[in-house]
This record gives sequence, structure tokens and C-alpha cells, in this order.
Amino acid sequence: MSGARLRADGALALFHVLEQGQSLRHSFAQVQARHSERDRAWLQEMVYGVLRNLPQLQLWLRQLVQKPLKSKQKVVEHLLLLGLYQLAYSRVSTHAAVAETVGACEKLKCNGLKGLVNACLRNFLRQELAKQLTEDPQIRSGLPKWLYQRLSENYSTDLHKVVTAINERPPVWLRVNTQQVSKEAFCEALSDHGILFDGEVAQVPYGIILRKGYDLTTLPGYQQGWFSAQDGAAQLAGPLLNAQAGDRVLDACAAPGGKTCHILERQPKLSECIALDVDPQRLQVVAENLTRLQLSATLKQGDAAHPDSWWDGNPFDRILLDAPCSATGVIRRHPDIRWLRKDSDIGKLQATQEHILEAVWPLLKPGGTLLYATCSILAEENRQQIQRFLRRHDDAQLSPVSSEETPENPGWQILPGHMEMDGFYYARLIKC
Repeated sequence: MSGARLRADGALALFHVLEQGQSLRHSFAQVQARHSERDRAWLQEMVYGVLRNLPQLQLWLRQLVQKPLKSKQKVVEHLLLLGLYQLAYSRVSTHAAVAETVGACEKLKCNGLKGLVNACLRNFLRQELAKQLTEDPQIRSGLPKWLYQRLSENYSTDLHKVVTAINERPPVWLRVNTQQVSKEAFCEALSDHGILFDGEVAQVPYGIILRKGYDLTTLPGYQQGWFSAQDGAAQLAGPLLNAQAGDRVLDACAAPGGKTCHILERQPKLSECIALDVDPQRLQVVAENLTRLQLSATLKQGDAAHPDSWWDGNPFDRILLDAPCSATGVIRRHPDIRWLRKDSDIGKLQATQEHILEAVWPLLKPGGTLLYATCSILAEENRQQIQRFLRRHDDAQLSPVSSEETPENPGWQILPGHMEMDGFYYARLIKC
């Protein structure tokens, strides 16, 4: 595939995310199929790089393009961002970055803008703008203003550490399915195939970190369900919920099913495990994961906030509520989140989380356990949410999941990069 086509598809992916609000996964699905595995990896690296450095790239772009492009020509601005990223941050040769980016105009049916793209990229080189990095901390963070401000308020003393971790490239974690293979046997199989990995991960007993990029479907035991891809922080949900034999368990927002599967892997003798999700297509993904891992659960389509539409009246011993959230803890893994999420979303998400908490709490038996989880690092969705819930419910008692936890600071906030994990929050509640 030509370099011009690759860059045109990169510009289209960025346009779909930044102008149309599509997820990067959806945007890539439209363009990656026509590329080889190697070219797909290059495309992802470039597009992720633009999204991680967008404020600085836009600052340079405003110095090079006097008037914003409009209508069908707007995609060329995203092509220019891709070109600037290649010149400033990548190892792509200067000649290829300029020539192939200019050539991409033809693929985008914007031949008339070839001269503009060529002039901008050559002016960028001539003026040595790559050496002119802004001192503005928000722009240097690669984050939108609203999110940088919220993180400043949440983590005033650790802001630099948090921002640095958000912009790092995350490792790939695997979770061993001990119903199918022991961790020792799986590690031995990986070693036999020359796979580079770290199998000794503190606090994550069934976790493995891959030290290079691999096609997971080619790893030993994939078809036999020996493992799943799941970040280390997410792997903590099963142990913290700690379901026992005979328990009836609800995974209230189950898709894509990683935590449902882990609950079943840890305790195969549950009386029932219900995997609930409002989205039928995402529930199908849960079914596919269960099938590959040779596990069984009861799948229900329904809204956790409205149990009357799906609950049979039989209470649960354990409930996992992995609540809808801002996903600010996984930005390093999904850099499009920083541009798709808006400041106004946080209040709406808080209300949704509260609604679901209130709806599922009556479904829990006295003495039962509810584990609240998010992949957010914002206190508004986490610590403050649980504080408010505890004030409203005399029958709820905090069961600490961290040695640093107090009633005034409930739950465990894992920050991105801690033990190579994503950002995550857990709070465990017992019904009195």
C-alpha cells in the first residue's frame, strides 16, 4: 500500500474522531482493513501520536495556515497535523513525510491543496518550529483545557506524574484462565514460543505483561481459552468481589465481559452469574468471550438503572457495578477519549452512576457485597460518589480494599502507571 494512501487514511481517521466525534476504534475499522499488519501498526502509531500531542500540533498549524479550511477541505488540516507529527516526533524521513503527505491530497480528492500542504511542511522545516515547544503546561500535557484543570484540582501535588503516565504507551496485560491451564504451564508455553513477558506481577496473581507487541490470536492457547487480554487494574475486580461457592452474582454493566469471565474463572461453583448489559451487540461480545474461555453465565439484556424490566426478585449475594464513567483512567490506552469526552459529560455521568447505585442496592441480600468500580481518575465519579452514597444509606458499610482507605477517603484510587496498570477505582460496600 502506498505511503500516500496510508497518510490519507490517517487523516480520515483523525477527521472522524475530531470533527465527527467517532471513537477511534470505529474510525479505524473503516480504513484499516485495506492495509497490511505492518501498515496498520504504523497507522496506529501516527494517529495515536497526533492525538497525544494535538494541542502543540494545533499551535504550530495556526502559525502555518492563516485561515481555517472549511467544508470538504477540512480533512486536509488533519493531514497537515499528521505531517507535522511525522516531522517533529517520528523517525519518518523528512523526504517521505513531505512527499507522501503531499501525495495524500490526491487520495483525499483535494488536489488543489497540494501546494498549501507542501508549503506548510517546508515552512515548518525552514523555521525549525519543531524546536519551538510551548512552555504552557496545559498544551505540553496534550490534554484539553477542561481535563487538565480537573486533574490540577484532583492531583495538585502529583499532576506532573499523572500527566506523564497518561501519555505513556501502556503494556499489554494477559489474564490466565486457570480453569483451562495453570499459570506455570502457560508461562512455559510462552517461553517455548519465544514470547517475551513478565510473569511475576505483584498483587495480580494471574496477570502477565507482554514485553513486545504480538498478535494475541497467534499466542499459544488462544483458541483453547487459556487467557484473555485484560489490564492489571481490571483484574483486581474478581479478587475484590471474592464470590464464594453457591453465591448468586450480578455483573451489572457486564460488556465486554472480562470481569464476568474472571469471576467465573475464580469461582466456577456459583449458583448463578448474571451478566447484564443494555446493549445487545455488546452483550454478544460477552457471549463470544464466554464461549472461547469455556465458561457459562446467564446473559440478560437490560438497563441496570431499571431492574423492574429484568430482575426476577431473587436477591444477589454479590454485585459488581463497573459503572459508566469518563474513562479518564484509560486515556493512555485510548487517546481519543481525551478529545471525545467533554467537561459537561462529567455531571451527566455522575447522575447515571448514582441512579444505577440506587437501583441495584435493593437487589443485594443483607450481608451481601457490592463492588463499585470505574476506570476514571476523577474524584467526582469515585470517592465523592461513594461518600454521598454512604451518607444516604445507613444500611451500607465500607469494607476497605486499601490500607490507606478511611471513611473520609473511601475506596482505592489506582493512578495510571501504578505497577504498569491503568487508572481505576474500587470501593467495596457491605449491606448491613
